[in-house]
Amino acid sequence: MDDAPDDNWRQEYWRRNLRLMAVLLTVWALVSFGAGILFVDPLNNIVIAGFPLGFWFAQQGSIITFIAIIAIYVLRMDKLDAEFGVEELEQTPGTAQGGAH
Repeated sequence: MDDAPDDNWRQEYWRRNLRLMAVLLTVWALVSFGAGILFVDPLNNIVIAGFPLGFWFAQQGSIITFIAIIAIYVLRMDKLDAEFGVEELEQTPGTAQGGAH
């Protein structure tokens, strides 16, 4: 008889975490490398508020996108943690295990 614990949920949790990271890093690469370097010339033909779009992506767009990606990752991971029951719960003072009775 096999007494090994069921690790299927861990593999599923990790698989979904990796998929989320792959999608978000792909978006980041497309924005920072693609829009800021590879496609800068065609994007520079578009001018918004006096700034060429390719220049804007290279200077600020990739940074703003990266911050948005971090926020999306945090929100999605909190949701994934809750779904798998591994979320971090905030403890109020005096409620920690092993604390004063």
